[in-house]
Amino acid sequence: MHKLQAAITAVHGYAPEYILTNHELEALVDTNDEWITTRTGIKERRILKGEGTATSDLAVPAVNGLLKKRGIGAEEIDLIIFCTTTPDMPFPATANILADKIGAKNAWGYDLQAACSGFVFGLATGAAFIESGKHKKVLVVGGDKMSSIIDYQDRATCIIFGDGCGAALLEPNTEGYGVVDSVLKSDGSGREFLNMKAGGSLRPATHETVSAREHYAFQEGKTVFKFAVTNMANVAAEIMERNNLVADDVAWLVPHQANKRIIDATANRMGISDEKVVINIERYGNTTNGTIPLCLWEWESKFKKGDNIVLAAFGGGFTWGSLYLKWAY
Repeated sequence: MHKLQAAITAVHGYAPEYILTNHELEALVDTNDEWITTRTGIKERRILKGEGTATSDLAVPAVNGLLKKRGIGAEEIDLIIFCTTTPDMPFPATANILADKIGAKNAWGYDLQAACSGFVFGLATGAAFIESGKHKKVLVVGGDKMSSIIDYQDRATCIIFGDGCGAALLEPNTEGYGVVDSVLKSDGSGREFLNMKAGGSLRPATHETVSAREHYAFQEGKTVFKFAVTNMANVAAEIMERNNLVADDVAWLVPHQANKRIIDATANRMGISDEKVVINIERYGNTTNGTIPLCLWEWESKFKKGDNIVLAAFGGGFTWGSLYLKWAY
């Protein structure tokens, strides 16, 4: 009998049907397919179309697919942690909206905002509720409708981001499978380099902020890239060292899909070969909180029970972290 751990027992994802290709972006901004692919590894991204659609609408099919796969009803969910940077509204929480849409009548929930690191932070948080014995079924959702905050006149950001959502179910496990360890970090001094300038209490919406296009994501690319390359790799290496793992022990690296060069740098620091790195950035771009759960969903059939998996992420603000888990099925 092992200690109580929080194991992922099901994953599912959803990406919208509409595909925005690099060639289409050539008509919007001064860029081209070769430039985008060389610098980011992205060929296309998905966009949620339709008036009145929001991040929760990405989550509903992802979660319903998960529930069907696991063979449980939404009323069995105890807690929903919705990791998102693009909530449906400032309040109420998108977790609460999602609970209503899927019929999770016995769940409480909240939104977790840690930019692109959110899903890793959410898994670590959800695991703590399982490990405490407080809850039996914790749903961790990571999703963003990034197209809602992207300026398609800004070449620095519009080529990177897309829309998508994934979800994971955490349940108790005493067989030695589940979340083993996490390294989570943040540094608010990075806020000036990756942010949305207006729309919060610091700069509430006015005609001036809208005219100045301050309600879109802003990124100072070189600074963010340099910080991400170093720190995402550092925490991935740190979690291996803390748990006495060498490269051969790690079955899979599941990195945040922000930039192919950042992913490569993280894998190199860990000593992980390319065939162990989960990548889908070329098809989805950076879906922020959605990248890692979408990767888990797409690679689910390749994971084996007992596989050592390392997740690693970096996000605006700055936030970054890694999580080590043993796959449970």
